[in-house]
Amino acid sequence: MYERKLTIDEFTGIDQSRGSCSSDYGSSPQAKNFICRDGRLYISDKLKGFAMKQVYNYLDKDPDTNIIKLLDYLESHDNGNGIIDAVRNIRAAVSDPDNNWSRLIKSLWTDIDDQQRKVLIETAVVNGSMIGTPMSSRLQDKYQCSIPWAILMDPTSACNLHCTGCWAAEYGNKLNLSFEELDNIIVQGKELGTYVYIYSGGEPLVRKNDLIRLCEKHTDCAFLAFTNGTLIDDAFADEMLRVKNFVPAISIEGFEEATDFRRGKGTYQKVIAAMERLKARKLLFGISCCYTSKNVDVIGSEEYFDAMIDMGAKFAWLFTYMPIGADAVPELMATAEQRKFMYERIHEFRKTKVLFTMDFWNDGDAVGGCIAGGRGYMHINANGDVEPCAFIHYSDSNIREKTLLAEAFGCDVNELPLTLVLSWYEQKAVCILLTLLHLGIKNIYLGPTLPAFLSPNVLDTLIRAFQIHPTTTPEDDLRAVLGIFNK
Repeated sequence: MYERKLTIDEFTGIDQSRGSCSSDYGSSPQAKNFICRDGRLYISDKLKGFAMKQVYNYLDKDPDTNIIKLLDYLESHDNGNGIIDAVRNIRAAVSDPDNNWSRLIKSLWTDIDDQQRKVLIETAVVNGSMIGTPMSSRLQDKYQCSIPWAILMDPTSACNLHCTGCWAAEYGNKLNLSFEELDNIIVQGKELGTYVYIYSGGEPLVRKNDLIRLCEKHTDCAFLAFTNGTLIDDAFADEMLRVKNFVPAISIEGFEEATDFRRGKGTYQKVIAAMERLKARKLLFGISCCYTSKNVDVIGSEEYFDAMIDMGAKFAWLFTYMPIGADAVPELMATAEQRKFMYERIHEFRKTKVLFTMDFWNDGDAVGGCIAGGRGYMHINANGDVEPCAFIHYSDSNIREKTLLAEAFGCDVNELPLTLVLSWYEQKAVCILLTLLHLGIKNIYLGPTLPAFLSPNVLDTLIRAFQIHPTTTPEDDLRAVLGIFNK
């Protein structure tokens, strides 16, 4: 029996020829499926999500044949340009069945649980990009601020390991965001178009019961956790399989010697056991590798990449060691030659290995520069402090005092009774100063000695534009600060 497809005009009772909403738009019984905005008609997020789920069901029946058709559909319906570049890159890769990217994509159908794959596509791709990105773009224009695609947050600062030189240790081990606070952040984020949430710490799986509860409550979101993996037992792996929207990125420093050197004896074997549990349940997971002066040859080796692929990892985050905090170990910093080696190896392996790699330090060209400060992501630590980046421990706002999109004090930050004293002891001080100046923060005290690049002319400019103050004596500086507060 022939069934004619209805046009959008016939389906909605709305004249689309002019690309505008008619005066009786609201009277249509199908009007709830569309949005009239700025005089033009747009498919509602609910209808777009429903349509994408039907498209996925079609793809899932025969991925080899239908994946190109799905990519064509995604590109033609991505009005907010949330995924169009990625779609084009994927199409170029999967056109060659022997290409490593083609094999990686197809492995998601052979190696990953069918229902988890479906849930993650719905949450991360459909909600996170196709629905969330256009929504956040509109709100960015409205509020003139950055809205992150993903929010990184620390459920706790506590950890069951004591890794050498860990930057997270700077927070101590007694800070926590309550379940209600974590839940509230997610509720607020979804209202702004953010559907992807990443946990760090501390060790986030110290709070694994709460993390599962959040997965249960927010089934429309995707959750990823940077974890040492040692707390992934059979019971938790079963819970991951049940909720399906939780993905771990397991920290591993190389093979056994390198991993146990930083993370403690026996850690490597626990990590391998966790990977085996996840692979047996066909659960998606990846790895997180921090390369240092001690393990760069291992992390950058073909043997190591192949071993992680064989274990079942589908993606890898790569970081270089940054000496942050009082217990930092500068000797672990990779040299310039070692960083160059890793850059070249990662780009080489992207052409051959069945593993999706993300180089946190060297992929800026792929994302248009730094993604911190809400441009791509933001960080909320276990004390509730909102930071531009997990590696820049500066905050002028706390989630317990402000909402994600609010000025709790009703004034500019420079009008607050706040004075910043930036001690010039560490590398990160340069990043913090430039970030503060970019944000327009004034009345910063610098010391005890000024950096060499602050020539007299540059310093004079900063004093006039930002009221930068070189520190003097503690007594004089305190009097000056208190004088500011008393005005």
